[in-house]
Amino acid sequence: MATFLYRLGRWAFRRRRYVGLLWVAVLGVVAFGALNASDPPDDSSSMPGIEAQEAFDLINERFPGTEADGADARIVFVAPDGQKITSAANRSAIDALVTETADGPQVADVVSPFDGRGVSKDASTAYATVTYDVKADDLTDASKQKLENAIEEARDSGLTVEAGGSALETEAASGMGEVIGIALAAVVLVITFGSLAAAGLPLLTALLGVGVSMASIIALGSVLGLSSTTGELAMMLGLAVGIDYSLFVVSRYREERAKGHGPQEATGLAVGTAGSAVVFAGLTVVIALAGLSVIGVPMLTQMGLGAAGAVLTGVLIALTVVPALLGCWPNAVLARQVRTGDGRVSTAGGRGRVGSSRVRVSRGRIRLGRGRIRSGRAGGAGGSVDGTQSLGTRWARFVVRRPVPVLIASVVGLGALAVPAMDLRMGMPGDEAKSTATTERRAYDALADGFGPGFNGPLTVVVDAEGADDPEAAVSEISGRLAGTKGVVSVSPARFNKAQDTAVLSVTPSTAPADERTKDLVHTIREERPATESAADATFEVTGTTALNIDVAQKLQDALVPYLAVVVGLAFLLLMLVFRSVLVPLKAALGYLLSVLASLGAIVMVFQQGHGAGLFGVEQTGPIMSMMPIMLVGIVFGLAMDYEVFLVSRMREAYVHGERPGEAVVTGFRHSARVVTAAALIMMAVFAGFMTGGESMVKMVGFGLASAVLFDAFVIRMAFVPAVLALLGRAAWWLPRPLDRLLPRVDVEGEALAHRTAALAAPAPSSTPTPASSDGDQQDPVRV
Repeated sequence: MATFLYRLGRWAFRRRRYVGLLWVAVLGVVAFGALNASDPPDDSSSMPGIEAQEAFDLINERFPGTEADGADARIVFVAPDGQKITSAANRSAIDALVTETADGPQVADVVSPFDGRGVSKDASTAYATVTYDVKADDLTDASKQKLENAIEEARDSGLTVEAGGSALETEAASGMGEVIGIALAAVVLVITFGSLAAAGLPLLTALLGVGVSMASIIALGSVLGLSSTTGELAMMLGLAVGIDYSLFVVSRYREERAKGHGPQEATGLAVGTAGSAVVFAGLTVVIALAGLSVIGVPMLTQMGLGAAGAVLTGVLIALTVVPALLGCWPNAVLARQVRTGDGRVSTAGGRGRVGSSRVRVSRGRIRLGRGRIRSGRAGGAGGSVDGTQSLGTRWARFVVRRPVPVLIASVVGLGALAVPAMDLRMGMPGDEAKSTATTERRAYDALADGFGPGFNGPLTVVVDAEGADDPEAAVSEISGRLAGTKGVVSVSPARFNKAQDTAVLSVTPSTAPADERTKDLVHTIREERPATESAADATFEVTGTTALNIDVAQKLQDALVPYLAVVVGLAFLLLMLVFRSVLVPLKAALGYLLSVLASLGAIVMVFQQGHGAGLFGVEQTGPIMSMMPIMLVGIVFGLAMDYEVFLVSRMREAYVHGERPGEAVVTGFRHSARVVTAAALIMMAVFAGFMTGGESMVKMVGFGLASAVLFDAFVIRMAFVPAVLALLGRAAWWLPRPLDRLLPRVDVEGEALAHRTAALAAPAPSSTPTPASSDGDQQDPVRV
């Protein structure tokens, strides 16, 4: 692997113009496809394998010409203080709205408050229901405008009028997530590298990758059925890993240049070593995201595959575009003091002065003029030319000396954060989670005040009386039994289809949609179903938005543990292949579980329990989005393996090259801690930036991923991992001989490249600067 990537890096360096033109052509092709693509399909709400979806399908089959999930609007009227909604003036205004709305295009039916049960007991609140024969995404602007005009006219009469439902759903503010994330990433890169060019290169390549990925998703949206939500996660992850993968390659290139290698050789070595880690880290992310497709939820499948494609694009760009750009500007990414020659040498552990002379790098050799190295600790793990140590080195030595306290503190700390996860309640946030500035939230509150909390989440019961002798009697029997169930406030009159063999009932619970008692009511109705169906000689199923959310949450909860087991098992096998060890993968799996549980606990604490919710702009707490835990498991797995591969591979590289286990841990930190820290800060910045949007789901995803990176990078990788490795010693790298013979050698640590470099005969030094050649290895000396 390392040798192949080494050759790929050198090839991209030499053929930089062709590589650049190739990627520009790819971007142009997908951009042209995106501009000419048809509109993507609406977000898929199909959830195969659950009762609520089967009931939706039955409604669509038995009530042809209508959609069970067609657009709807619930217009809520609140009378002024001291008035009744049934007064002549108020009733006249409502009737005018109903009449005008019924004449609108695409309207299937309008139910007046006075034709059914649309008036509250105290006559202060009423509602009218508008149903359309198309889905919300298919509503025309004319249909929406007609309804909005009618609402404004009703408001002019003095009534308070609000609208809920999908027809006039307010689009959440998009925020400035991408811009904020990129800006913060740029600051971190400048601080890390001390060079605008070195900071700009990862940003440039990441934006290229995101551009290619997003254009591809748009271009293939209608063909592959990718909905508009597919791109959210793809952009978030594509931007984060794109910057990180380029960051690791550029950082290793600078390190190889500091060792005296020419630009082309340094590029090959950087791609062969850091690039190997990029490949395996990216592979883990891709597999974890693509694995979301086995859950059986179409939306998760689309989001997972789209994000996996974005990550794969980021890997390819890091292996080809980054070395090509290094070929164009081989010295621009070096630190300023290296380019300007201020007489100092930058090393991984510190900085030192080499007498009063300059250090020249030419044809892979370091040439010293007069002067001498003033401090003699260079070369030791964590040492530097002047005897100072970097913060990462000092921390690593501290952990190696005191592994037990560090291990206990990290496990106890993350364990405490994971405790709230035991109170996890899953569901889908609805209008109750929206801002009070939206008309949907105000309509929700008005209906809850006037009709009770359960009115906003009615259950839809579909009765299949096709085989009954008397369908009306069968439906009446089921309706009566449902009305007598504890927790049911009312049951609406039955609505039959034209064949009179299927009826739809609306059951109003006494509790809110997200309340646990509503979930218990659905389970109770289904548990008592056999006796009810036997008495009525007909069958029925429970559906509706509330029941659908309950069924989806249950399905995802049931799939969480098996998916987690598959992901952890995959992590163990992959890391055993990479590190040729049994205990290192076991340690990685345990650390991953700790970070996932801690981040899930943090989500519950903020978004469900409300602790610190105001700090993150969360106006309303409630259940955790059903897809959030399983998305967190898959995405955090990939990100955790990123840091595991990048950090531990440098430790294994030092161990393989002869260092003692403890010193190998310190060496791995000396080379990787600063870059891993920068990569984690960049990811956190990108994910946290998405919390600026108004959509609660995006806020929750951004917060969850940012907290997961925080826990995994700064607690697990920086404390848990070195503490465990220090305690294990040489046993950490033990692999049974049968497995050693069975597993293929992938050489992530670049051992073959180290042997190759050592075997190369160094050419004689020349006192005359050598002109730059076409491959970039012979050039003017670089003053360090």
